[in-house]
Amino acid sequence: MHCTLCQSANLAEFTSEMMIHFSGLQNIDHPGIPAFLKVSVCLNCGSAQFAVPANDLALLASRAATGDRRPAGRSEGSGGELRLA
Repeated sequence: MHCTLCQSANLAEFTSEMMIHFSGLQNIDHPGIPAFLKVSVCLNCGSAQFAVPANDLALLASRAATGDRRPAGRSEGSGGELRLA
């Protein structure tokens, strides 16, 4: 695999913990959605990419579509991963 920006093969993968928040004052009181991701970092240029697990992606998409950005019960299990750039 190569970096999408500089084409370097000098990549490293790290585990990460991310809290995804919806922007805007209307969401100030709503906690974010926790996600545990693997991040691929180019050690040449610093570019990073990650994949959001399908169950977290579905939760983000449903909240974005309905405007309900408050936390709900998260489904367990993995449904694969979808790549975001």
